[in-house]
Parts: sequence; structure tokens; C-alpha cells
Amino acid sequence: MSGADLSLAVSVFLACAVEAVEALTIVLAVGSTRSWRSAFSGVLAALLVLAVLIAALGPAIVSLPIDVLRIAVGGLLLIFGLQWLRKAILRAAGLKSMHDELAIFEAEAAAAGSAGVAVTGFDGYSFTIAFKGVLLEGLEVAFIVLTFGANQGNVGLAAVAAGAAVVLVVLAGFAARAPLARVPENSMKFVVGVLLSTFGIFWGAEGAGASWPGGEAALPVLALAIFAAAALMVRDLRLGRPELVAGERPWRLLPAIRQESAKRVRPVIRRAALGVWEFVVGDDWRTAAGVVVVLGATALVAAVGLPAWWLAPIGALASLYLSLRRALVRPPGS
Repeated sequence: MSGADLSLAVSVFLACAVEAVEALTIVLAVGSTRSWRSAFSGVLAALLVLAVLIAALGPAIVSLPIDVLRIAVGGLLLIFGLQWLRKAILRAAGLKSMHDELAIFEAEAAAAGSAGVAVTGFDGYSFTIAFKGVLLEGLEVAFIVLTFGANQGNVGLAAVAAGAAVVLVVLAGFAARAPLARVPENSMKFVVGVLLSTFGIFWGAEGAGASWPGGEAALPVLALAIFAAAALMVRDLRLGRPELVAGERPWRLLPAIRQESAKRVRPVIRRAALGVWEFVVGDDWRTAAGVVVVLGATALVAAVGLPAWWLAPIGALASLYLSLRRALVRPPGS
């Protein structure tokens, strides 16, 4: 196994393990509180939907021209990575609450218990919550497998790494019959954010026409540089002004979606459109816009024959820093 394949397997395994832990917490909560049978039915239904989506989209993604694939997948991975890294940095700096699986489990269990009396047969609540949780987390797993695998030409390895992560998490969770609260999920998210950003920058810049010094040997150097920059950002935030706190900023909609005419769109269509927007762009559209600008600038510089590889990492880190500053908001009345 080459170094690139090993990096691929580790990245996919860690990212999918994080998603599996979150999905498992939801299933355990509704299953133990209401109905295991209905919860498992929801899980199976979600897996079926995911299988259909992968079967439909997988061949289309793999058949894309390599440069188009690299810039598209690299850009999406970079958006994902920067968002994961932003939240991980805020948590590490003490400006955002840690992701607590036990607290999430208790909240989900309380909600399930207050949703009415559990029926002896099919329980729609358990089915729906389990289906939604597994589908949403599974979409990210499928995205990671397809994008990493297609770009490296090794979807099989990515699928094996993802499957191993999911199986390990599920076995551990059901053996303990409790959420995996001791898994260092916040640290894993920090590392995954670094890895997603690293591959996103590398592939996105390659797709834009840049040539990396040393080829794939630049990957570990790039990862270390991003990790070091993120650690410095954590330190900067910890030493920042004490009156600033991290606020949860709701993701903003495109102006077109905000317009009054959007209210006339059918609720189902609107929810689907907003769901796609949230999945792809996340809670900070400026980060996504910054990635597009950075890769566009990389393509322009590469097109005139100048070295362009440096633009993507510098631009991505600048975008990350700006997104962190935007996440700092003054508390009301200060």
C-alpha cells in the first residue's frame, strides 16, 4: 500500500467513524426508549436509500474528466474540511461547547419519551428519527467514500475503510449498550478537518492546473502546515479579548431564497432545496464562496504559466481565519 493509499484509508476511516458515532447515538436513544424493531427498520430503510444514491451517482462521478473531478471534489472537500476545522478550533479554544454524545443521547431519549406512548407494533417516531439520523450521517459517509475513492482511483479501498469504521463503532456501541462517550470525538474531528482540508487543497489546486512540488510527497507537508496553522489559531483565540464569545450563527440563505417569492414554493421542494444547500455549503456561505474564489485565482495564475500551488493553502487558511473571526460575536447587552 502506497503512502497516498494509506492516507486515504486513514482519512476515510476517521471521518466515517465520527459520523457513525453520531448516528449510533440517535439509534440507541430511540431504540432503548421506544422500539428497537422500528428503529432498526428505519436504519435499514436509510441504508437502502443510500445504496440507491450511491449506485446512481457513483458511476457518474467516476466517469468525470480527471481535472473536472479534482477541482469539483477538491473544492467540496475543502468546504467540508474548513467547516469541520472551524468548529474544532472553536471547541479547542473553549469558545464552543464540546460535542457530548452522552448529553445528546439523554436529550434524544427524553424527546422520544415525551413523544407519546410507544406502541407495541410499528412505532413511527422511532422509525422516522432513526431513518433521518442514519440517512443524514450516511450521506456524509457516502460523499467521503465516493470523493476520496474516485479521486485516488480506489473506491474499493475507501469503501473498505468506511465499512471497517462503521462496523467497529456499531459493535462497540451495542456491546456497551450506551453511547460511545469516551471516544475522543472532538479531537478526531480536529484531525479529520485537517485531513479533509489537506486533500481538498491538494486536489483542488491540481484540478485548477497547479503543479505541487514533489507531487504526492507534498501531502504530509501540507497536512503539518495546516495543523500548525490551526493550532496557532486556537492559541490566538484563547488569548483574544475575553468579552468575545463564539455564537451559533444560523446558516444564511441565498438572497433569492430569502425573497418573498420563495414562500410560494411548495414546502417539500423548499425543504429539499434548503437541505441540499445546508449539506453542501453548511452554516457559512462565505467560506464556500472563498473556496471558489481561491481555486479560480489558482486556475488563472496557472493558466499564465506561473507557479500557482501556493495560492490554495494560503487562501484556504485566510478563509478559515476570517470565518473564525465571524464566529466571534458579542453577547447581547455587551
